Amino acid sequence: MTFFGGDENLHFKIEDTRLLTLLNSIVIGTLIGLIVSTFRLSIEHMLKFFQQLYQQAANNWIWILIILAINVALAFIVGFFVKKTPEISGSGIPQIEGQLAGEYEEKWWPVLWKKFVGGILAIGSGLMLGREGPSIQLGAVVGQGWSKFRHYSGSQRRVMIAGGAAAGLSAAFNAPIASTLFVLEEIYHNFSPLVWISALTSAIVSNFVSLNFFGLTPVLAMNHPRSLPLGMYWHLILLGILLGIFGRLYQICTLRLKAWYGKLTFLPRWLHSIVPFVLIIPVGLLWPSYLGGGNELITYIARIHPVLLTMIILLIVRFVFSMISYGSGLPGGIFLPILTLGAVFGTVYVSAMTGLHLINPSYLPNFVIYAMAGYFAAIGKAPFTAILLITEMVGSLQHLMPLAVVALTAYIVLDLMGGEPIYESLLHQLVPTITATPSGPQDRVEVPITEGSPLDGMAVRNIKWPKQSLLISIHRGSSQLIPAGDSVIKVGDTLIVTTHHGQRGRVKEYFNNLM
Repeated sequence: MTFFGGDENLHFKIEDTRLLTLLNSIVIGTLIGLIVSTFRLSIEHMLKFFQQLYQQAANNWIWILIILAINVALAFIVGFFVKKTPEISGSGIPQIEGQLAGEYEEKWWPVLWKKFVGGILAIGSGLMLGREGPSIQLGAVVGQGWSKFRHYSGSQRRVMIAGGAAAGLSAAFNAPIASTLFVLEEIYHNFSPLVWISALTSAIVSNFVSLNFFGLTPVLAMNHPRSLPLGMYWHLILLGILLGIFGRLYQICTLRLKAWYGKLTFLPRWLHSIVPFVLIIPVGLLWPSYLGGGNELITYIARIHPVLLTMIILLIVRFVFSMISYGSGLPGGIFLPILTLGAVFGTVYVSAMTGLHLINPSYLPNFVIYAMAGYFAAIGKAPFTAILLITEMVGSLQHLMPLAVVALTAYIVLDLMGGEPIYESLLHQLVPTITATPSGPQDRVEVPITEGSPLDGMAVRNIKWPKQSLLISIHRGSSQLIPAGDSVIKVGDTLIVTTHHGQRGRVKEYFNNLM
């Protein structure tokens, strides 16, 4: 399309505009909203069925044997899926992060249908896994499939994958703003305009579709009677410290799960699924309400007057079985189980402080909310996402200040203890060594220059650039500068570096280490 104005010709292609990204994102968001909403509904109905089955099986050996047979059959089916398509193992978030970094690839169609079916069978049967990780991966592979249909590659393809990931999380939790920020903060690690436009648009559209399935009530709607008085803010600091320590424990255990399961030498890796499917049976018989990801459990404990010992038992059970479930390699996430553990920890804290006459038990819903944000902020090292996510899921802006205090405190404590973002650490387990391949089509790496960067104030000619890479543009605000040797890098710039696709992971890692 060509426009004429005076002596100037303005040429542009619709493919190069943000409008096309917007239109693609609407399509992707609609598809993902339908897929993930069906995924959520299937899990909810299957979980209710299994909870009723466990209640009926209490003190009835015939029904217990029937459940055992069903669970073993499910373990073989889902384990076989994982054996044939290992990419569906776990939450899927590390896989997407690796794919966007150029370190990992997967085929979209086998992952889509096997993650969908396997996730329903694993999570719906009562294992303590979350639906959000699989939802993110489902969204990402839909974006990947759409990219293949549209013949996109390089940055266009990554934009679609990132937008799909945001749409998947948004449909899972009905939190479009937090979902967008999660992709930018935790998965893509870049606030590229095209990425956030794609992510936000896809997330809003998928959320709209999901709301038509589940209604306007927030996922974790709670009664929170009043704001926390300023005189009680010392509790937030103490709670944040404890959550940071507890979060580091969670990280250590999660990262050692593969090695622990590796000691089961009598079972092949794909049959590790039998372990959680069999061990969950006693939990289902004793406490059927404990089963599943935990969103109903969170809203339940926020309404009761908890007994400290009961909450400690619940905390231990949820912690141990979330580890057993996730470590087996089944398709399921840790996102919602982390929030559930945080909520239970907050309940334990209030119960203990109530016994010491230091907290009024009416503040229980408040501390359930604060602890969820603090625990996720610590483990994921994503405090902004934690604050926004809990705000959207609870449906109230009333708690922004205390959420920020707890999240920041927990984040700092975990950082002082040497903790790293859990999904990034899991990616390093998945792809332990980045192998550079100086071949394939050209691709690009976006390098944001933040405050304190060693590149700030340096001339382009004085920077040691990674091999087989080329700086092609400097984005400064709304301007794009063509770099020269004497161009000076400034805070707020985004460097556009081109390289071979197979080299992209190595170049990105180089700049991450440099920063």
